[in-house]
This record gives sequence, structure tokens and C-alpha cells, in this order.
Amino acid sequence: MKKIIILALGLTLVFSCSKENLNETEESGVQFSETQKLLSISEINRYIETELKQNNDVDWTKAPAVVLWSAVMHGGKVLSVGYGEKGESFSTQKTSSLNNAKENIYRIIQSVEGASKSNSLVSEDEVLNVIEVQINSLKTIVELQKASKIRYLDPVGYGSYLEEDTSNQQKSAGCSQNNQTINSGDYRVISPNARLPWNFDIHKVPQAWNYSTGTGITVGLIDTGISASQNLLGNGFNDGDSNGRTVERFGTYTSSPNDQCGHGTSMAGAIASPRNDDFMPVGVAYNCNLVAYRGTEDVVLNSYDERKGVSDALKALGNRADVKIISMSIGYPWSIGIVKDAVRYAHGKGKLVIAAGGTSTSFTNWYGVIFPANMSETVAVTGIKDNGYNECDICHYGAKIDFTIVMEKAQSDKHVPVIGFNTGTQSYVGGSSVATATVAGIAALVWARNPSMTRAQVLDKLKKSGEFYPNRNSKFGYGNINALKAVQ
Repeated sequence: MKKIIILALGLTLVFSCSKENLNETEESGVQFSETQKLLSISEINRYIETELKQNNDVDWTKAPAVVLWSAVMHGGKVLSVGYGEKGESFSTQKTSSLNNAKENIYRIIQSVEGASKSNSLVSEDEVLNVIEVQINSLKTIVELQKASKIRYLDPVGYGSYLEEDTSNQQKSAGCSQNNQTINSGDYRVISPNARLPWNFDIHKVPQAWNYSTGTGITVGLIDTGISASQNLLGNGFNDGDSNGRTVERFGTYTSSPNDQCGHGTSMAGAIASPRNDDFMPVGVAYNCNLVAYRGTEDVVLNSYDERKGVSDALKALGNRADVKIISMSIGYPWSIGIVKDAVRYAHGKGKLVIAAGGTSTSFTNWYGVIFPANMSETVAVTGIKDNGYNECDICHYGAKIDFTIVMEKAQSDKHVPVIGFNTGTQSYVGGSSVATATVAGIAALVWARNPSMTRAQVLDKLKKSGEFYPNRNSKFGYGNINALKAVQ
């Protein structure tokens, strides 16, 4: 499958929309025509580019009807409709008001398109206040934009903003299964025979282990899954000095939990690789439990199946009482309704949701923190170099960042060693991805040290361990976390 990747957020044209054949309705003043020409992907992308540069997001609900309609048509004709009042992202029991709002959506579709509920329905969520429907008519968009109790209209299948570049596909989408030789200067050996990544000392992780190793805390990971070929994340999860813990794997992108990308395996290793006796890199919380969901194909959430997969994984982890922390080194340039609702659901269940601030090669000079790290319900993390607060070459920064992790050597550009895709292999991993996984591991150390604490109390300890606390830096948040200080 060809994959849309994150190399081309560089359009500069100002969006303009052809008004040929448009007729204005007397009732609403909204322009539409059933013969309106479908906008091209390039025209849609120009609108997106302008919105991102002006607002750092795209509010599809307020987009010109023809733009939203065209994006839906280019996205498999699937429209995601969040219903209810503002803030009603989820509800375990639907009120009459919510049910009426939902049924009104079906009535509009049937009135305009003549399609019954069963013919138009793609998915109806039992927890989130959202339905996905198939539409064809521009007038349906116009009528839905006028309707009350509509929180958002989202072309959930549209993923054509980021250009396709198969030559750089794996690198840019975060995927790699390559075995790499780890430079001897990028680790030191600790008992029983594990490799300690070079940046752990900077954040005083080994010293924190004198107080906590993550025992009893379960971390949820939503990523590309875990490789079935990496024993240290399977039967060898309790290798060496790691013991009494569990690893579970599930799939919501597809039913298979097995990583086909490599990114999820790297993140799982950074969080929870055992303190092994195999001369392999150790994870931050080497005694925590891990629940890994394959919610996406790679790190860029640009298909309907990925967006739905991540949303479903968030709900599942939110429902687990044992899961305290959710790590998400994945994202997209703009908000995705079903994912945003699911983040709020998990947050409402008391989970500490940690998300990557963004990693890309061509739009870090103008674009800030990506979704969902830009949400108030998430903790946003990015990476920096080891020579002071100097930006990682491909990391995103901005006011929404909460914490930083040193993950790139300034002199050699080397990143963090982690266990590889296959048993007995290792690799380097960088960007805001590994920074996020590292913070998730440190959060597990803090929570294991203080198991009765709430999410707010654990987050407060992380903040107070930040280098800039009690202040916030405009690009780096509270700065580098001192794991020793956080667990004391």
C-alpha cells in the first residue's frame, strides 16, 4: 500500500474557489449547486495550507461547503459527524437530546439524498457522540452546516494533503526494520548485561531506579504494534532483572497486533525493554507492564482505518482500570474529530495521555505542535540536542510543548539506542517520538513510587522536576525532566 507521508507541507498558494454554476438559496444565503464542479485535491490542499498557516488547525465545520464536500468525495465519501452540545464528546448513556440530534442527521441525509439510515450509516459509536455516514450531495453538507447540535463535520477519509513520496516513505513515516551497529560511545553496560542508552544519565534515570523501576504500573502504547520477532517484547519480557510483569498486544487498525513498520517496536523498547542479560538496550521503566495497540500503519494518521483504529485503541485503554499512562508518538497536522473525542474519553477516565509534538523534515520552520499533542488533554513532548536547548533537526516546538528530552547528539547526530525489530538486533531512534516514549517511562517510575496518586499529582511531580519550573519556556515548556527529582 502506498502511504501518504509528511514531507510536503510547503504549499503557499492562497485558496480560491470557483463560483461557477452556484445558486444562492433564499432561505439560508448559502451558495450551492448540485452541478457544482468537484474541487481538485490541489485546490483543497491550498485551502488547508492557508488554514494551517493562519490557525494551526483546520475547522472543517466552518469551511466553505464546496471545500468540505470535495474533501469528503476525495476521502471515500465518508463524513464523520460529531453531534451534541459543545463539550459532549462522549456519553455512556445517550440522552434524549443526543438521540434527537443524531436522528436529525439521518433525517437530513434521507431528505436530501433519499438514502435510508441503513444505507448511509458507516459506523455509529456507542461511547463517543459521533457517527460516520456516506454522502454524495453538496446540499447535504449545506444542510448539516445549518443544523443545530453539530459539534463537527470531518472528512475523516481525506488523507491527500501530505504528498506521496515512495522513495522516502519509510524514513518519513517513521518506519524502519533495519538492524544498526550501536557506537560504543552511545551506551554503557550495566548489570546484569544490559546497555544503558547515553541520554539516560542526562535525565538521571539510573539514579531514579534506586527508588522505582515501574513495578505495578501499566503503560498503554498506541502505535504500529510490536514485532512478533522481538523476543524481549514477548516471551523474554521478564529477562534479566525484569520480573513479574506482563506484556499484551492488540490490533485495532487491523485485527493483527504485529508491527509491520518498526516504529511501535522501537517505542515499546524505549518505554519497557527489560533490564536484560543479552547486551541489548534497556527501557526507562523496565519493570512496568505494557499494553500495546496496533492502531495505525505508521506514524501519520492519514487514512480512515488509522484514525478509527487510534480512536478505538484510546477507548479500549481508557476502559482499563490498570492502565495509568497512554503513550502516542503519532499524529497529524490538523485535528481529527473521532481521535479528539477518544482522547477526551481516555482523559476523562483519569489517564495521563502523552503525545509527540511532531517530527518532520520540511515544515518545522513554520508549523507548531501537531495533533493530538496540541490538545489541552494531552502532555506534549519534543526532543532537543545535548548541547543546551538547541532544537532537534526535525522536531517541532511551540507554546503547547510541556517537556523536552535530550535525544540527539550535536556532534554526531546520533540518537537513542533501542532494541531492534528482530531478536538480537538494535537500532537508533530519534525525533519527538522517542522523547515521548521516554517521558511515558519516567511517568511510570513516578506513579510506581506513588501508586495512590492521581494523574494531576503525577503530572505536578513531572512539572516540578522540569529544568524551567516554575516557569514555562515559549518553545520548550518546563524543559528537561530530572527523573531522580520526579520520583523523590
